[in-house]
Amino acid sequence: MPVDVEDFLSSWNSAVHARDTEGLAALLADEVSMGAPPYWNRIEDKAVVAHLLGIIVETITDFTYQRQWLDGAELALEFHGHVDDCELQGIDLITLGEDGLITRLDVMIRPENALVLLRERVGPRMLEFFEASGD
Repeated sequence: MPVDVEDFLSSWNSAVHARDTEGLAALLADEVSMGAPPYWNRIEDKAVVAHLLGIIVETITDFTYQRQWLDGAELALEFHGHVDDCELQGIDLITLGEDGLITRLDVMIRPENALVLLRERVGPRMLEFFEASGD
């Protein structure tokens, strides 16, 4: 049975728009892998990916998706938003598993000053998360 991409997109867009971290986490497969700027190493743990996504949707204001490209269970979603007064543009590259959950997510963001500012906002909160979890 093919993945219902429209159903996934509806759930994903609703969770992002509402900044619903639990809703985002529910869309992640247990074996999810994320490539997040500016880190080279992939994030492999569902709890970590869910936490990072939650921080990102809380940090980026005026977040909107502009365009999307679909190829079966492969999606590319272009987004725009702001970190403080810095405008950013990015792409979410999403791979869905047979169950309709995200197995792979890669995020690209530009321009560099927006990426640096986002890292400055997200980094300390992720460090707190790791310290609290003992990792």
